[in-house]
Amino acid sequence: MAFVINEKTVSYVQRRSPVPEFAWHTTEGLSKRLGSEHMKFEVRSLDPGLYSYPYHFHRNAEELFIILSGKAMLRTPEGLQEIGEGDTVFFGIGPEGAHQLYNHSETPCVYLDIRTDRGIDVCEYPDSGKLNILPEQQLFRRVDEVDYYEGERNVKAIWGGLGQSPQDAGPEA
Repeated sequence: MAFVINEKTVSYVQRRSPVPEFAWHTTEGLSKRLGSEHMKFEVRSLDPGLYSYPYHFHRNAEELFIILSGKAMLRTPEGLQEIGEGDTVFFGIGPEGAHQLYNHSETPCVYLDIRTDRGIDVCEYPDSGKLNILPEQQLFRRVDEVDYYEGERNVKAIWGGLGQSPQDAGPEA
């Protein structure tokens, strides 16, 4: 089945954050409502003087912006660049794909935000050192990063607390 999406067929919900500079209008849940299984997409509108999401990149998702109207400044690892109506911008996986928009103009910037959906994703925020496990929205600070074996030194005691020793747990266990 085909669905036509345009200004007449979408309605926006305003999303605000506790940080007033981050606010946008979004079709929120559009891809899910249309039955998309492998793509996430929303039409977003960024008002003048506001920023999109915090500067970030994805570890397991590619993202594509298609600017439908207006213009904005795009921040990437390469610096700042103005983008506008008709531009398509691709963001790859990893730090090279980091991005953020700022609407420096006097009119809204409306864009289609498309993201691949391959299950669990980790979104990283270089400015604040956070990690976000998506879609659960579990946030952690990178500064708390630990070694793989951190806290794993008492394995025999843990097994002993389970009612059997490691020696008793053979191949049949």
